[in-house]
Parts: sequence; C-alpha cells; structure tokens
Amino acid sequence: MPKSRTQSAALPPTPRLALSIRQFCEAHDLSEAFYYKLKKRGDGPREMKVGARTLISFESAAKWRRAQEHRHGRGHSDEPH
Repeated sequence: MPKSRTQSAALPPTPRLALSIRQFCEAHDLSEAFYYKLKKRGDGPREMKVGARTLISFESAAKWRRAQEHRHGRGHSDEPH
C-alpha cells in the first residue's frame, strides 16, 4: 500500500531568520527594559516591522554585536598591525 504524500515527503523545519525582541534579549542575556534603553539612546540593533511584529534579523544582531565589541574596545581587528 503506498504511503500518503505527507508521510513520504516530510519537510525539514524552516530555519528561523529573525528574532522577536524577546528572543533577541534572551539570546543576548539582556532585560527587555535595558533593550528599550539601548533603543532610546540609538544603540539598539536595527529592527524591521512585519505586520504588527517587530523583528531583528540575524544579520542585524551580528552587526549590533560587532558594534558593541568595537565601542567597548573588545573587538579584534582582522587587519594586520
């Protein structure tokens, strides 16, 4: 007896490409209150609106982390000295 289409063609889960503000804060060990302080100062990650949701792409989160490292002198330069 043949398998149904849903049984034979199980798809892998779709990878997440963006984070909600809550997920971003959890991933970076920040409180949401501190996130909004950063945002108010203009130091938060770049956000995007998708319908009523506010999301932060993985690329924006990575860029924000690099900026924090650079701002606080903890980054490593990729250029030779």
